Amino acid sequence: SKTSLVNLIPRLYDVKSGFVKVGGVDVRDYDLETLRNEVAMVLQKNVLFSGTIKENIRWGDENAPDEEVERVCKLAQADEFIQGFDKKYDTYIEQGGTNVSGGQKQRLAIARAILYDGDIYIFDEATSNVDVDSEENIINIIKEISKTKTVILISHRLYNCRFSDIIYFLKDGTIKEEGSHEEL
Repeated sequence: SKTSLVNLIPRLYDVKSGFVKVGGVDVRDYDLETLRNEVAMVLQKNVLFSGTIKENIRWGDENAPDEEVERVCKLAQADEFIQGFDKKYDTYIEQGGTNVSGGQKQRLAIARAILYDGDIYIFDEATSNVDVDSEENIINIIKEISKTKTVILISHRLYNCRFSDIIYFLKDGTIKEEGSHEEL
């Protein structure tokens, strides 16, 4: 139900009753392309496209210079494993990312989202396949993003949400509890 809820924001689905608002405006009142251009999503299961690592990251900004691609990959904890490939950032990624691990896919998707620079970031279990040290570093980057952007972070780990202004606990599709990290 958490993923379904956040998919309502960029109108991947429309509500059957009620409404979803962004900036106080019902999402159905936005131009669909304009709305979607403001949302960067990182899912638990991310899609990578056939092409090089650079090309995959540049889906976030097709005109980004190599230095910027490398900078966001370092932030997303992806640069280290990229450096292990013979062709580094020119390594070819198979359709769906079948030649990289789940954690590597997540890091590449996070780098792509950081490069995208939308107004709304949705991280849906975005660190579920990465090691603990990488997760902590990525959560710190998400915290920095949240200082200037709207961030929705879905996590089973309350600790990852410690910087959040408000935390919602969902159960069976219903908000069961809400509050700050300290309150909860």
